[in-house]
Amino acid sequence: MGNTDYKIAGMTLGMVGTNCYCIYDSNGTGVFIDPADRGGAIADKLEEMGIKLSAVLLTHGHFDHMTGAKELCEKSGAKAYCLDKEKDLIVDPSKNVSLAFCGEPITFKPDGYFSDGQWLTFGKDGMEISTEEQEGFSCQVIATPGHTVGGCCFYFKSAGILFSGDTLFEESVGRSDFPTGSMSTLVRSIKERLFVLPDDTKVYPGHNGDTTIGHEKKYNPFCV
Repeated sequence: MGNTDYKIAGMTLGMVGTNCYCIYDSNGTGVFIDPADRGGAIADKLEEMGIKLSAVLLTHGHFDHMTGAKELCEKSGAKAYCLDKEKDLIVDPSKNVSLAFCGEPITFKPDGYFSDGQWLTFGKDGMEISTEEQEGFSCQVIATPGHTVGGCCFYFKSAGILFSGDTLFEESVGRSDFPTGSMSTLVRSIKERLFVLPDDTKVYPGHNGDTTIGHEKKYNPFCV
């Protein structure tokens, strides 16, 4: 299924076990998704693997998905991006729940923002944002509000891969009791934005194990 030239290096980091991913192509161009913490160690590991980061992408602005972004960007030279609707949450320690979980404010300001439906194309010199699908190493932004107002997923169409952040989990969904969250909105996002993807789409979530769209359509108790 999909483009076999893409590889994924996954790791689980941070106080709540956040799944972090680097997807990279045969040329060693990579994209890092949701650096939980230890950004410097992540950068060192990627350098050891011979991966040049094109961008750092955030599925949403909660502290456990972005704390390592600043150091990762500084050491790798890559720029970080999130959905435009997450601008306020990511810089507010009460909304990004760092105060509640860590007892101290953790904030991050991305270098840029993308919008729902846009395509992100990755190269050695960085990332380009466009309104139409481009050839090469690229993904589409799918806005999936519900866990947070600016939560999103990244769909690598040619590879049949979706990075779902805290929207869709294996037979579960993300919490909706944090600021800007809504369970009804979350379920609607999954049914209307994700369940329309091919059943064999491989899903890599922000927590717990990986799954597929087809499996979740049959067995996710929140969305049947």
